[in-house]
This record gives sequence, structure tokens and C-alpha cells, in this order.
Amino acid sequence: MGSPWWHSTTIYQIYPRSFADSNGDGIGDLPGITSKLDYLVDLGVGTMWVSPFFKSPQRDFGYDVSDYCDVAPEYGTLADAEEMIE
Repeated sequence: MGSPWWHSTTIYQIYPRSFADSNGDGIGDLPGITSKLDYLVDLGVGTMWVSPFFKSPQRDFGYDVSDYCDVAPEYGTLADAEEMIE
């Protein structure tokens, strides 16, 4: 049996709020992440771990999720999430 997949990949964690801002409002967002995917691949990143971007009261940096079925508006839309994931 081979090694687990995570033994042979580079994992890069992204905190959406501070990673890349696509619309100039000072808050990183999902389109900003999507715009940097080719760069991450060029760096050798094979797996991306994205911190929570769901709707949240933001009392715990987004980990206090209030709606697992929607994106916090400051980060974008469900369509933005789908585009990033594809």
C-alpha cells in the first residue's frame, strides 16, 4: 500500500480575508483567490486549504459559521465559490 496522498503534496492554507483582494475594498475575496491559482500551481502547491468563507458574525475570524450554505458577502458569492473550486 502506498503512502497517504498528503505525504506527497504541498499544502497551502489561504485565509481569504487577507490573501488577495479583487475589488479594491481592502478585504480579500474568492475572486482574488481564483486569480492567483495559476501562481500557486507554479509554486508547486498541490492542495489548497481555504479557511472558512461562509456567512458568519465574524466574532471568531469566520470559524463561527452561521450559514454553511452561503458565502459571506465580503468574500463573494456562491458562483464565485463554484468558480474557485472548479
